Amino acid sequence: MLITARRVLVGPGTYLDDGAVLVEGDSITAVGPRAQIAARVGSDDTHLAFPEGTVVPGLIDAHVHLVFDGGADPVATLQESSDETLLKDMRRRAEQLLSSGVTTARDLGDRNGLALQLDAEIASGSTPGPRIVSAGTPATPPGGHCHFLGGEVTGEAEVRDLVRRNIDAGATVIKAMVTGGGLTKGGPQSWQSQFSPEELQALVDEAHQAGLRVAAHAHGTDGITAAVEAGVDTIEHCTWMTSDGFDLRQDVLKQIIDRGIAVCPAVSPHWQMLPRFFGEERAAAMFDLVRQMAEAGATLIAGTDAGVQRTGFDGLVPALSFYAHLGLSNDRILGMATADAAEALGLGETTGRIAPGFRADVLVVDGDPLEDLSALKAVRAVVAEGRLREPGKTPEHE
Repeated sequence: MLITARRVLVGPGTYLDDGAVLVEGDSITAVGPRAQIAARVGSDDTHLAFPEGTVVPGLIDAHVHLVFDGGADPVATLQESSDETLLKDMRRRAEQLLSSGVTTARDLGDRNGLALQLDAEIASGSTPGPRIVSAGTPATPPGGHCHFLGGEVTGEAEVRDLVRRNIDAGATVIKAMVTGGGLTKGGPQSWQSQFSPEELQALVDEAHQAGLRVAAHAHGTDGITAAVEAGVDTIEHCTWMTSDGFDLRQDVLKQIIDRGIAVCPAVSPHWQMLPRFFGEERAAAMFDLVRQMAEAGATLIAGTDAGVQRTGFDGLVPALSFYAHLGLSNDRILGMATADAAEALGLGETTGRIAPGFRADVLVVDGDPLEDLSALKAVRAVVAEGRLREPGKTPEHE
């Protein structure tokens, strides 16, 4: 399959004009000037031409929950649904992600391994969707945040056992609910820590021994500090909450930066509504914390928390506008949803870039997203692991 376009993004903020991308099987085999690459293909090969389009890497949503429906009460819907019903609905959500340009999604909270089952279907080609980096069942204490997903553990031995069970099931990342969260009614407050340092260290050690990364859900400043000390790989939300406000600890932020821990703020596509829910002053403070982390040099990656209240599976591009609001450059923002996210997920050598040898995860849009991020909404074609998806057409495999 040959893809030609006015622009091909070949590096951070760098376009190849009048470029081409050659896809063979599930991989990119060549990238270069259109005339040069076109000469390598036969007349029978598929040729997708976008004279005014731009080719960028497939997008990465680094924080989703496919098991939730994004409605007003996703937990109630989950609890009322059978695994069969959930899996059927998850297939539809995966297709929504793919249609919006997402070719990799990290699922950070599952029930009964359904996301792992879905990923196997997608990999086989029987179900359209992005590659899913799945955490399986997240670890939480009894009655803790998202306990209804089945990952309640107490003590180091139970923590290690859950990690092993997730690994045996096929998980490729481990999720720890280090603090409480608003999704869990009657559970610990978002700023409250949930694990002892020993339990958290056991979880990280067990995951790292198996070569898996650890994603830490952490709103509270104390929980963020504990997660950093334990050596997690990414911090989700990272809102620096305390019982009476916010407290961004500069010494902890320095450790996050020095250790290369990525931060996924998991910004809602409806971020502009937050002042209405939290109040103008509190929302402004929350926004400023993300700005401070960005300006200090922290690695930020894009994620939406898709599946939680009123958060659908087509909202990554609207969520990216939050970072433009903070003043980040478009090339940095695009990197947060491609190369930087791939690196944070441990996929930096296989996806997130348009380059020979990388997986054929490609998004074609109208316009120039480095000039206007909203161009990412104008999807013309999506290629995920070499499989072509065009808007309004049935998926096919090249």
